[in-house]
Amino acid sequence: MSKVIRVRYEKGVLKPLDNVDFEEGEELLVKILGIARKRKVLRKYRGVLGPAPKELLDRFMLEAEVQ
Repeated sequence: MSKVIRVRYEKGVLKPLDNVDFEEGEELLVKILGIARKRKVLRKYRGVLGPAPKELLDRFMLEAEVQ
């Protein structure tokens, strides 16, 4: 199963910000993508076509990272 989740790096540990459905001790492959640049682009164009909920923009950002 593949899944994209948001994480925060704190004190040497990646902490999930989204719910995960993995077994305790399960090994996973992790692909690290910085999101600062993508957020900058989203902020620049936010609202150009009208208002949009933050949750929708966050989902689009995550989908763009997968591609």
